[in-house]
Amino acid sequence: MSFDVDIALSQGRFRLEAQFSVPGGLTVLFGRSGSGKTTLINAVAGLITPERGRIQIGQRVLYDSVRGVALPAHKRRLGYIFQDARLFPHLSVQQNLLYAHRFLPRSSRTADPDRIVDLLGLGALLQRRPAQLSGGEKQRVAIGRALLAAPELLLADEPLTALDEARKLEILPYFERIRDELKVPVLYVSHAASEVARLASHVVVLDHGRVTQVGSASGVLSDPAIVPTGVRNVGSVLIAELFLQHSDGLSELRINGLKLFVPRIDRPIGTVMRLRVAAHDIILSNTRPEGLSALNVLPGTITAIRAGEGPGALVTLETAGGPMLARVTQRSVATLDLKVSKAIYAIMKSVAIAPQDIGTDGL
Repeated sequence: MSFDVDIALSQGRFRLEAQFSVPGGLTVLFGRSGSGKTTLINAVAGLITPERGRIQIGQRVLYDSVRGVALPAHKRRLGYIFQDARLFPHLSVQQNLLYAHRFLPRSSRTADPDRIVDLLGLGALLQRRPAQLSGGEKQRVAIGRALLAAPELLLADEPLTALDEARKLEILPYFERIRDELKVPVLYVSHAASEVARLASHVVVLDHGRVTQVGSASGVLSDPAIVPTGVRNVGSVLIAELFLQHSDGLSELRINGLKLFVPRIDRPIGTVMRLRVAAHDIILSNTRPEGLSALNVLPGTITAIRAGEGPGALVTLETAGGPMLARVTQRSVATLDLKVSKAIYAIMKSVAIAPQDIGTDGL
């Protein structure tokens, strides 16, 4: 289901003029704080009325200033997940889940409550009140409540911001399941590169109220001129198959015959995984290294070298696993005599790939 936005609106001194079109999946609105991400998602939700423009989901027009169409929020068939869960404290988990579902006409109750409860692992929590839940549990209930509203589009406004790292790791797989199993289109606001790399089917980059780029996660995160959250978030997105589990706590992935060792992934053998590898975690060598603790060595060929404004440089390699980026100093470029078309080895520690940077790839 396609998603099309072309709107303009002002809030005080802030001006949003956003235009993009994406073909469904999970679309991440990516940008710094104050770039207009929440303003845009609230306009889609019907909580803010644009001055002009058009918002369309599939064949349904939610807003069209020319035709005079402006559906109220409750008629837009959207689910909204906020930064905080916003559960009703006096209702049980089950009552919270079914709150919007029970107001739907029977013909519109396309979401199966039992399936959603199972998908989000909520079966043991149904009789509890929100005060008895952890932050991650509350957010799972909020996700379930939004899904049971049978939305044509799910909106998520930085849904992991209020959670610690452990709770974020708990929630991320559920968004993967929504993307891959339920196939509900999602518009997801984030400023975290790890969430973009792990979840995004498409990325819309916002800066000062303007759309500056629309592309894939790998394309956006590989370009320091595009990444809005700093050069340290530049990196590669690799697609690999889970091949073997080792007794020492490592999982072995395969990418076109290349071995890649990462911290254990609790997924079935054969699962296709998506990994984010930060450019600053890659070391380059002119020769295949020996006697190193790092387990991952990928041969490649340099395809581009881009010097930064400071002492750094970004080296792009073509490997059997796809393009990879390494962030090194310009002094290292000179010392190693790095140049386009030169054969090189990329070295990566297994523990450099954090659990939040590893997810499934159902695209």
